[in-house]
Amino acid sequence: MIAFFLLFATAIVRPSQPTVGDLITIEYSEPVTVKPSSDYEIVSRTPTSVVVRTFAPRPITVHSTGADVVIGIKSVLAKNDRLEPAPLRPPREVPASRNAWIAIAIAALCAAVTWLLVYLRKPAAQVVIEPSVPADVRFRNAVQAAARAPRKWAALADATRQYLAATYPGLGVELTTEVLLAMSGGMAAALQKILRQGDLEKFSPWGAEPADFNAAAEQALDLIAPEEVAA
Repeated sequence: MIAFFLLFATAIVRPSQPTVGDLITIEYSEPVTVKPSSDYEIVSRTPTSVVVRTFAPRPITVHSTGADVVIGIKSVLAKNDRLEPAPLRPPREVPASRNAWIAIAIAALCAAVTWLLVYLRKPAAQVVIEPSVPADVRFRNAVQAAARAPRKWAALADATRQYLAATYPGLGVELTTEVLLAMSGGMAAALQKILRQGDLEKFSPWGAEPADFNAAAEQALDLIAPEEVAA
């Protein structure tokens, strides 16, 4: 810390031995006005203090209305420094390490062992081969089940459609009732009541009309081809 006892004011400088680029604080004993100068930069100021800095390694004089303060600025360079950059050193080569490859190999081995254990513990898939049931047998069973169904007319119509689709490839289950009747030829008379009653039970808010279900079921079984009956 340097104290300057001047004619008009006392000034204290910190740090006592500033170097190039240091922030230099000057505290005055009374309010002053510091004058700007090309020798230094005013960083901040208050009525009784100022912070300046300079990048020239020579004494500077801070002028103010109270007093002039002379501050010596030291260079950060060594004595007789020729200002030449230090020689570049090549980067030091780091010896190769196999730890990463070893870790990857261990992880891959653990994964392979895990998958092998999972595969060995997995039970072999059992292929269940269902016996082939003839279309006429499935149809008879479906007609009997329709008699016990909550919506028996709809169940009978669905069973009939599935039988026709399995027996006659052109009569698919996706056909509407009108198209199916038009394409069924001589079977249309037997199909009409079954299909229309099924549609009413599926889509009409009033349900199917009163009709003899047992007679319709017998008519449905009459659709079985004679060769299938003989078999």
